[in-house]
Amino acid sequence: MKQRMISLRLKLVLAIVFLVLVLSTIIVCVSYFTYRNAMNEHYETLGNNVARTAIALMDEEQMRAFKEDVFDGEESVMQTQEYQDVLSLLKDIKNSNDVLYLYMIYPTEEGSYFLFDTDESEEACPYGFFMEYYEGSFDSIVGDLVAGNRVPAVISDEEYGWIISISYPYKSESGELLGYVCADISMDSVVRDRQNYLLSTLLILAGVTAVFAVLYYVLFNYVFVRPIKRMSGAAAEFVSGGRDGEFSSSIATLSVRSRDELRLLCDSLKRMELNIREYVNNLREVTAEKERIGAELDVARHIQSSMLPCIFPAFPERREFDIYATMTPAKEVGGDFYDFFMVDERHLAIVMADVSGKGVPAALFMVIGKTLIKDHTTPGRDLGEVFGEVNRLLCESNSEGLFITAFEGVLDLGTGEFRFVNAGHEMPFIGRKNTFRAEKIRPGFVLAGMEEMRYRAGVLQMNEGDKLFEYTDGVTEATDAENGLYGMERLERVLCAHGADTPQEICEAVKRDIDAFVKDVPQFDDITMLCLEFRQKTPGIKEEEQGGGTMKELTVDATVENIATVTEFVNAQLEQSGCPPKIQMQIDIAIDELFGNIAHYAYDPDVGPATVRVEVDEEPCVIITFIDNGVPYDPLGKEDPDITLSAEERGIGGLGVYMVKKSMDDISYEYRDGQNILRIKKRI
Repeated sequence: MKQRMISLRLKLVLAIVFLVLVLSTIIVCVSYFTYRNAMNEHYETLGNNVARTAIALMDEEQMRAFKEDVFDGEESVMQTQEYQDVLSLLKDIKNSNDVLYLYMIYPTEEGSYFLFDTDESEEACPYGFFMEYYEGSFDSIVGDLVAGNRVPAVISDEEYGWIISISYPYKSESGELLGYVCADISMDSVVRDRQNYLLSTLLILAGVTAVFAVLYYVLFNYVFVRPIKRMSGAAAEFVSGGRDGEFSSSIATLSVRSRDELRLLCDSLKRMELNIREYVNNLREVTAEKERIGAELDVARHIQSSMLPCIFPAFPERREFDIYATMTPAKEVGGDFYDFFMVDERHLAIVMADVSGKGVPAALFMVIGKTLIKDHTTPGRDLGEVFGEVNRLLCESNSEGLFITAFEGVLDLGTGEFRFVNAGHEMPFIGRKNTFRAEKIRPGFVLAGMEEMRYRAGVLQMNEGDKLFEYTDGVTEATDAENGLYGMERLERVLCAHGADTPQEICEAVKRDIDAFVKDVPQFDDITMLCLEFRQKTPGIKEEEQGGGTMKELTVDATVENIATVTEFVNAQLEQSGCPPKIQMQIDIAIDELFGNIAHYAYDPDVGPATVRVEVDEEPCVIITFIDNGVPYDPLGKEDPDITLSAEERGIGGLGVYMVKKSMDDISYEYRDGQNILRIKKRI
């Protein structure tokens, strides 16, 4: 809805009228109160003079006698000649001084006793009459009346009209209070004079204000408003007249001849028109460039988000763990990143990192750091060595001086052992029995901060049901409107409150609490979180130290589908032992043949367990043993096929075992304690 405009001249005229009214009101109030106070002082002085005159003409002994008898209220006193003489005197003084009432009282705490009253009407108060004080009028001076002190005049507007009452104490020479001579003077005419004075003054000021407003309106309209309206119209035409970068307006033809600020304003408008034309052209170019950059940043944001694992559940086939992570960048692209991946069939790696800075440089450096960390995390490699190598490579190409705080951990799904390395990153929270506590680990130096830095890996034990929560400083340093930080303590309370939830529910609960904390304050840092729950150990994996080597076992169902699981398990041990790819391929072929035979024939048509044992000795040499409880079957008992014959002449079967014999250094079979035991050996 379009708002109604109020003209400048009307605003200024109203302002002048308001100012005149304020000044007039002040003048009227000051003059009125000055007049009122002067009149009050005049009547108070008049009343005091009347009272003192009456006191001077009274006999002290008579007044003492009248005072002492007043409490008895003897009306016979009024019939005495002495009383009538004094009353007559007071009436003469009253009539000669234009006093409304003249009387004499003796005060007490509750009220006053009348000694004399010159009122000649039926409402006159006789000698000894007791009257309580008017509520409000005499409350503040009762104490002074009883003490015989001088009291201020009292102005009241009770049933007798506007009256000023002056009470003057009559004391004997010894200081005894004989009473108060009181004079009531009517102020009705004075009040009417005040009202007439106010009304006439206000009417005069209103007329002067109206005339002044009209004159000022005409003058201001001619001197100021007309030039301003011309400039305003030209500016409006300038704003609405642009087409395809060209402006047509009357600003250039404006002319103000006055030698004041209006002329300066006109010249400024002309310069503004030229500057705006140039600015708009530049703005169009900048806007087009900004839109292009925004589109590219949007693509970069999608690329960055696609580089981070974002499909959950991430490993639906793995029952050993559950993992969830999220990143909320402060800008289109961020410097935080997380990652998780299987190092091998048995080990899960997690990474949480934060690149210094924001925006595109941090995002590019993030890509490099994430790639290097993942590429150098290999089975069996010490995580301290991984960060040492990553740090060296980042330092070689870090002209911008960026650095990365990072935390990486590798969880052994078979044992619960969690090995980690920390490069200046926040310490993780470990949840045990649904209670989270910050794990106080010593952080190392940041990545890409200094060459030849060494990093030391640590280890902690995770039990089934334990959780790990890792995050970046955007969580704990989230800021509210009062610049208060979210902090570790509040994060710990939220984690403990949701300790029994799933990793996804925990991350979502923390994000909701952060949003409730910061409210509408803009996010200034990336917020990244990762939660890992270790649910159960990988079934069937067993590890033992044997002399100078190791022995690991995997027990699975003897099915064709588990050939890949067995192959990955064996390959993980071969990679840790530095097995060449060619030999590893030969062993993979042997696993496919031998475990496939067990899956097809050992328990047919049922399914039973099969154990694969991998031993690596000091030669180095790998020994792989296949054990099952199926029907006795010696694959080596069959005669080797004659490979010189054609496929049709050679018959079916036997070729796979024959190839295993040729590729392995040794192969043997035995049936012992109800188990088929087939062993192959290969130097690596």
